Amino acid sequence: MDQDSALPDDPPACLEFSDADDKDDLGGSNVAVQDTSNTNVKLEDLFDEDDDEEFPSSGVPREDVPSSSPPPSPLQVAPSAKYSDPGVMKAFYQRLFPFRYLFQWLNHSMKPSNDFGHREFAFTLQNDAYLRYQSFPTSDLLRKDIIRQNPSRFEIGPVYTTNPRDRKTLRKSSAFRPLAKELVFDIDLTDYDEIRTCCDKANICYKCWSFITMAIKVVDVALRDDFGFQHIMWVYSGRRGAHAWISDKRARNMDDQRRRSIAGYLEVIKGGAQSGKKVNVKRPLHPHLARSLDILKEHFQNDVLVQQDPWAQPEKAERLLQLLPDKMLNDALRKKWEAAPGRSSVSKWADIDALAKAGASKNLDGKALLEAKQDIVLEYTYPRLDVEVSKKQIHLLKSPFVVHPGTGRVCVPIDSRRVESFDPLGVPTVTELIHEIDAWGPQNQDAELEGESKKLQDYEKTRLKPYVDYFRTHVGVLLRAEQGVKREREDDDPMEF
Repeated sequence: MDQDSALPDDPPACLEFSDADDKDDLGGSNVAVQDTSNTNVKLEDLFDEDDDEEFPSSGVPREDVPSSSPPPSPLQVAPSAKYSDPGVMKAFYQRLFPFRYLFQWLNHSMKPSNDFGHREFAFTLQNDAYLRYQSFPTSDLLRKDIIRQNPSRFEIGPVYTTNPRDRKTLRKSSAFRPLAKELVFDIDLTDYDEIRTCCDKANICYKCWSFITMAIKVVDVALRDDFGFQHIMWVYSGRRGAHAWISDKRARNMDDQRRRSIAGYLEVIKGGAQSGKKVNVKRPLHPHLARSLDILKEHFQNDVLVQQDPWAQPEKAERLLQLLPDKMLNDALRKKWEAAPGRSSVSKWADIDALAKAGASKNLDGKALLEAKQDIVLEYTYPRLDVEVSKKQIHLLKSPFVVHPGTGRVCVPIDSRRVESFDPLGVPTVTELIHEIDAWGPQNQDAELEGESKKLQDYEKTRLKPYVDYFRTHVGVLLRAEQGVKREREDDDPMEF
């Protein structure tokens, strides 16, 4: 796929979800671990593009190509099947999950290495058992074990000093420690419940999804421009949020102190729902905050004031007044709003400047008012990060392309260059994808036989295709960069005369 290819954007629709809590990221707990033997797998078997067992096709075989085994049968899923059905999940892993590209993304090379072999995976099984410290030397073994155990989801952890399965055989427990992991960020709409008026808890709509859009814009440009990171992939959490994975080698090798520093740099909103002023920043504004305000001001006017109307209710309007610095101005505003109960947030925001210019307060400090208004814009638009996810290497985070157990939607990548076109409610569910494979009828199969010699893989027959293609492109860029780093190290070899 061309690197500039866009991911799909579907027609608007609204949807509400149940109030079940997400578990998008999980910490550590010791549970039973199952062993997997270390089997050597040839590279040509792993990456043979001509016979891709990872993405089998359910189409008819070509008559001119001999086959030693019958083609896989079409995936017959009952119309009433739930996305949580074990059979549905197994079909998804067998036919659609991009294990090969996941391996390359986490391994940073085509050849198996400790970057993958010493990586922790954690499975949540269908009976809610949670298996930590799973590890696999190759993508093929990961795929086989996931199909065998058929987890409802799985998380990705750090690369350790040794194989996670062997941790209990070490003489000293301190010898088992994390070495590297992608720098990650987590944004969840439940952290916006005090300012979004359209939905709450697990429910989302297009109005409040704009908060995620704002967050991705602000965080992505900061990571790229302020820290120089290049290999950033945003992933839809499957319900009400997004995750950022930064795969640059410099980011992966950061210790916890540096991770805390970057998280602290990006953290501006502080305090819970019952706390007072949540934005307390120094003046003059840091360039990152000045740039963020420039990005967010248009969103504040439309997505917050118009779409959310956050100060429509008197108690919410009182919250706005608490953030302004002048008592006399506040009294004048309160009196005006009490006389016009239905006044919109757009009008109330305009009233602040109008009454200030009209002399509502003789001792008004114009500079303090401007700064207070900037802080208000930040409080209602700036990203609300779950910074604890970012601070430690050992934190586990849900893998891209798994199925969200509460919605059935696949956790697909988000193109940060076209973040405003991303449609969270148009992301396909696992049952929709399997029905799309089944719907690939004889007419399409005949066209496939008459066309290119290479048969279509099952994911290419579904709406998952653009997301897998985007992931493949992202991984390809990362692998090229890693090869360049390796060459530089070889060129600088001190043993070379």
